[in-house]
Amino acid sequence: MSKSKKNRKISVLVEMRPALEGFAGIPQEVRLLFRGLRQLNGVEVEGLLQTSHRFLSAGMPEKGRKKFKNTYALNRYSKVIVSLAEQPFENVFDRVSRFMRRKLNAFQLTVLLSLGLGKIRLGRFESKEFQDFTWRILFSKSLPARDFGSVASADHRICSVPWNTMHMTGLSTLTWRRTALYPTLVTPDVDVFIGQTPYPGRVAKGTKMVIRYHDAIPVLMPHTIPDKSIHQATHFRALEANVRHGAWFACVSETTRQDLLKIFPEAEPRAITIHNMVSHNYFAESPDIQAAKRVVRTRLYEQSGWLPKFLTSREKESFYRKHIDSSGFRYLLMVSTIEPRKNHARLIAAWEYIKANIDPDLKLITVGTLGWDYGTIQTAVSGWMERGELFMLNAVPTGDLRTLYRNALATVCPSLGEGFDFSGVESMASGGITIASDIPVHREVYDDAALFFDPYSTASLVQALKQALYEDVSPEVEEQLRERGQQVSGRYQPEVILPKWQQFLAQLSSRTGLKAVPAGNGSSIEEPCLQPTQQPTPNTAKAA
Repeated sequence: MSKSKKNRKISVLVEMRPALEGFAGIPQEVRLLFRGLRQLNGVEVEGLLQTSHRFLSAGMPEKGRKKFKNTYALNRYSKVIVSLAEQPFENVFDRVSRFMRRKLNAFQLTVLLSLGLGKIRLGRFESKEFQDFTWRILFSKSLPARDFGSVASADHRICSVPWNTMHMTGLSTLTWRRTALYPTLVTPDVDVFIGQTPYPGRVAKGTKMVIRYHDAIPVLMPHTIPDKSIHQATHFRALEANVRHGAWFACVSETTRQDLLKIFPEAEPRAITIHNMVSHNYFAESPDIQAAKRVVRTRLYEQSGWLPKFLTSREKESFYRKHIDSSGFRYLLMVSTIEPRKNHARLIAAWEYIKANIDPDLKLITVGTLGWDYGTIQTAVSGWMERGELFMLNAVPTGDLRTLYRNALATVCPSLGEGFDFSGVESMASGGITIASDIPVHREVYDDAALFFDPYSTASLVQALKQALYEDVSPEVEEQLRERGQQVSGRYQPEVILPKWQQFLAQLSSRTGLKAVPAGNGSSIEEPCLQPTQQPTPNTAKAA
C-alpha cells in the first residue's frame, strides 16, 4: 500500500433523506450528525440524496464526468433540485431515457434481484454553485447560520430510486423467498455508509454499512405507528436483511440497543451505543418572558381546526394580546409530534387538575407538527385553545425553542416509548427543568436530572408537578434539577460524542495504517475497541 493510500481520509456517505423533512427528532439528528462528522480530522463526508417517494434526476455520472462541459453539469445539478419538487422539463430523448431507466429499475429490483443483479448506480451532485439549496433544504431547520460554511458546500451522491420503492421491492421478493432481498448501492469508493433506520438496500463489497438505529417501536409498539401493516413489515424485513448482511448498528441509546438485541440477538457483536448529540445551539441564558411571548405569538400553528375561529383580524389580534401579553404568563411546555405514543392526553389531564385545584392561570404550550391518530387530542385541546389557555406551535427554530425551554416552569416529556428523546436534554441544556415519564430510555438519558412519573397515571404526574412547582421544597428541587441538568446535558455535547464517532469510524475502516487523530476535546483516541460493552445501569433514584 502506498503512502498516499495509507493517509487517504475515511470516506463516509450519510443518508440525508430524513433531513428533507421537518423539525422532528430523526431529521434533527441527521443534520447534527452530518455537521459533526464534517468536523472530524481524517474523515471525508458526503450525503446521499434520496426521497421517500419521488424519483430524482440522476445528476452527473460518477465516472467520466470531467469530460463534460461545466454548462452541461450545472444543468444536470439544477434538474436534481427541481426533481425534489416536480418533474423537470425534458426533451423527447430525456423522456424516453427516463422511461427506460425506470422500467429497467423496476425490472432489476423485482426480478433480477434473485440473480444478484439488482444494483443501483449513484449519481453525483456537486454543491459549489448550489449552497443556498443545500443549506435551506437540508440544514437550516436545525443548525445556526454560523454552520453554513461547514455543511452547505458538502457534495452529495444521488440515489434516483425512492426509498419506499426499495422497501416495497424487498417485500415483493417474499413471494419466492423466506427473507426479503434488497438492491445493492454501487459504492466502490465509499468506506462507510451510514443509513438512517433500517435501510432497504445493501452496499458494494469494500463498504461497511452502519445503521443509525433510532428505536424498535415499529416492531415492539406497532399499535402506535401509522400505516401499521406496511410500516411494521418494512422496518422488520429491512432490519432483518441489514443484520443478515453484516451491517453494524450505532444505536442512539443503550435502551435502543437492548431492544434491537431482543429482536435479533445475533446482532450483538456489531451493535454499539453512541448517544445522540444535543444541538450546540441550546445553552443556558437569562430568563426573558417577553421573548417567550413573542415566540408564542409568531409560531402559532396556523392549521385549520387547531386555532380559534375569528371573524376579523382585529378580533384575532385582540384575543392574543389579552391571553399572551398578560403580565402573569406562566406555562408548561411539551415538544413532540402529535401522535398517540407521545402521551399528550396524560399531560393535558394533569394540567387540567393543576388549573382546577392549584394554579388557575397556568397555561400549556405544545410544540410539534401533526402526526397521526390525533383526533382524541384535537378534541381535548380545542376548548382550551378557544379560551386562550393552550397554545399549539409548529416550525419553531432552535433559537426560539431555546427561549421557550428557558422560560417554561417545566418541560414535560410524557412519552410511552422513545429511542432517545431530545426535548428533555434540550431543556436541561437551555437552563430549564425536565419532568419525564418513567421509561427505561428516560432513566438512561436523563439520569438523576429529571423528576419521573408513571406515564399511565395522571395522579403520578400531578404529584411530580407539585413537587417541582408548588411545595415548600420546590425551590430546592428546582435548583438541583437545573444544576444536574447542566451536567447531564453536557454528556451529549458534540465535543463529547464526536470522539466516539471518530474512534468507531477509524476502527471500522477496512484500510490499515490509520493514525490516531486528535479528538474534539484535545485528547487522542488510541487503541479504540469496537467490542460492545455493557453499559452501567442508569441511576434509578428520583431527584429529591
